[in-house]
Amino acid sequence: MSTAPNRRAVAVILLIPLMVTLALWAFAWPAARIAPRDLPVGVAGPASAAQQLQQRFDQRDGAFDVHRFDDEADARAAIEDRTVYGAVVVTPQGPHLLTASAASPVVSQLLREAVTASAPDPEDTPVRVTDVVAAPPGDPRGSALGASVLPLALAGMAAGAVVTLMGLRGARAAATLIGAAALVGLAATAVAHSWLGALTGDWWTVAGVLALTVLAIGSAVAGLAALFGPRGIGLGALLMVLLGNPFSGVTSAPELLPEPVGAIGQWLPPGAGGSLLRAVAFFDGSAAGAAVLTLSLWTLFGLAAVLFARRAPTPAEPVEPAREPALTG
Repeated sequence: MSTAPNRRAVAVILLIPLMVTLALWAFAWPAARIAPRDLPVGVAGPASAAQQLQQRFDQRDGAFDVHRFDDEADARAAIEDRTVYGAVVVTPQGPHLLTASAASPVVSQLLREAVTASAPDPEDTPVRVTDVVAAPPGDPRGSALGASVLPLALAGMAAGAVVTLMGLRGARAAATLIGAAALVGLAATAVAHSWLGALTGDWWTVAGVLALTVLAIGSAVAGLAALFGPRGIGLGALLMVLLGNPFSGVTSAPELLPEPVGAIGQWLPPGAGGSLLRAVAFFDGSAAGAAVLTLSLWTLFGLAAVLFARRAPTPAEPVEPAREPALTG
């Protein structure tokens, strides 16, 4: 009796708990360790008072990266440029907290709590809060934006896997990936921008960002499959879904995730796509360069592999047996 079926059964029994453990680690561990780590914040006002406030931030070792500004106008400009997540302006009436819930509702709430706790007497001098770049009314808590990363990752995974399993190659495969990503971008923008109101900014720019994110994921998956065969689809799922989604920081902020998870997430298309989407939807494209570069590099790598790499036949492409040369008399 062959032992091959038994070995496969044992492999499945061991593989499923391993995958579940890996998924729990990837999703639950970063969420359970959310805390500020070199979170960029600003301090503005008279030098002596601002210095005291900066020292309070510095007392939390490694939690905040404090930037000094001359006045409230400079602090507001830094928030709009995405240099800092928020700023505290020292005024004769007490601290004035500037936040940007569009950048991260979680960070905005964290700053409220931190500044209120450090105020001399919060009951006598309440902290005044101004939301400089507010989240849209259709998504005040950023829930819809945070929930959008996984569907985009799955859409890209599906595009790359289907192109591979259907045996599409070369220019036809690249055109299919581009066409699918474009349609997903249009459909997703119609839902998130036009219907839900969770995204603002220029409609076509938002659609382009969503399409580029899906294209980067889909072309990377197809490119990995072109290099490594169908196993590349599994590698793509590991990078884009199992790691890329929880490491993206879209539901909180990259600076709130354990190191180096936040940085790794921004090197992967889901995290870069989420950051770029925030930039174009709420900040007129400020600080978008790194995310554009990341998505472009993944896209170029994937499409180059699809166009030029030799890949192993897929299940849709059976290998034809070699023909024996005809015998001549």
